[in-house]
Amino acid sequence: MRNYTNRKEYLAKLLTYKDKDLIKVVSGLRRSGKSTLFELYRQTLVEMGVPASQIVFLNFEDFELRKFLNDLDGLYEHIIGTLDGSKPSYVFLDEIQNVNEFERLVDGLFVKPNIDVYITGSNAFLLSGELATLLSGRYIEISILPFSFKEYLTARDIDTSNKYLNYEALFFDYINETSLPKGVELREGGYDIIHEYLEAIYTTIVEKDITQRHQINDKRAFGNIVKFVASNIGNPLSPGNIAKTLKQDGQTTHNTTVEKYLEYLTASFVFYKVNRFDLKGKKQLATQEKYYLVDTGLLNVLTGKERTTDRGHILENIVYLELLRRGNKIWTGTARNTEVDFVCRTPKGDIEYYQVAWEMSNEKTVEREFGSLEKINDNYPKYLLTTDSFTQDRNGVKHLNVFNWLLENGYRTDI
Repeated sequence: MRNYTNRKEYLAKLLTYKDKDLIKVVSGLRRSGKSTLFELYRQTLVEMGVPASQIVFLNFEDFELRKFLNDLDGLYEHIIGTLDGSKPSYVFLDEIQNVNEFERLVDGLFVKPNIDVYITGSNAFLLSGELATLLSGRYIEISILPFSFKEYLTARDIDTSNKYLNYEALFFDYINETSLPKGVELREGGYDIIHEYLEAIYTTIVEKDITQRHQINDKRAFGNIVKFVASNIGNPLSPGNIAKTLKQDGQTTHNTTVEKYLEYLTASFVFYKVNRFDLKGKKQLATQEKYYLVDTGLLNVLTGKERTTDRGHILENIVYLELLRRGNKIWTGTARNTEVDFVCRTPKGDIEYYQVAWEMSNEKTVEREFGSLEKINDNYPKYLLTTDSFTQDRNGVKHLNVFNWLLENGYRTDI
């Protein structure tokens, strides 16, 4: 199994910003590969001739660094004392949110000449509040996601140039097991080991990043909200209708509590929220958002044996994550008589529309899926993605095989 060398898109992004006067912030779910990316980047720097003595690499989940978590001055001295200030230096601070008042440390290092600062965090709150204020306009965020379908196949050493590959079977492995790098490595040990691994990660996220941090006492309500959202991937949701559903099950949770819990889950990168976009008025709407899961393997942990999410919505989830990887800003499109899965603004500023369906099984499906895109009255590109091997364009709508689309070299490193 390859050692994650296929994270080259993220590596290329980091290299683009090397020595630029910006703090590099790598954010993403726990175990999605942030530390590995830093490790790869550190190796690359050494290969480029940077002396190892000019690189400081600290992971604040390491037990031996706990003495620094509340000792900012000691930590600052430790870092500065390791480096020769007259030469270019690279400082990597992994899981920095564990350090008390870390914003001051990051700022203190950033203003020193010759120091290039890189930080990671497993929580989006890292970039809200004080850090964002302090570093306004002085950082670049690189969001890391678990393996794409293409990276997953590479990690499994599958030759994608073989045109007889059964992509559907491989895709089911991908969505039913996990897309997390370490989880893919564990697959030889069997499904139960992957499941235990995902369970442990999810427990850590909930315990460390959510319930402790935000002092959530009603863990049952929180668990039920997670289960409900996971079972409703790709369906329009609102805190109000979630609260109403829970009430029918005999549990009273206020709308504002539901809203807060959803915010914590998206801040920990478990779910991604997609706002609705009014296709006619060309504006963002404030209600009925959709949620997608960072790794569909987590469905087995979140919804247990009642995994009911249909394969069409799971495919939609995978397409959403891929559009995100490719640097798009994404909405779900709505108008009075039509709805389209995704409206995207590409890194170049162009608009694209995407509709996703598992297969064109009958005439009714064909009419519904093509019709959604055909009703949009503009000349921007429109794509219908399905698993059908035989695809047929219609009225300017491009019908593509989703597996081919997922394996395209569609990444942009110039974001």
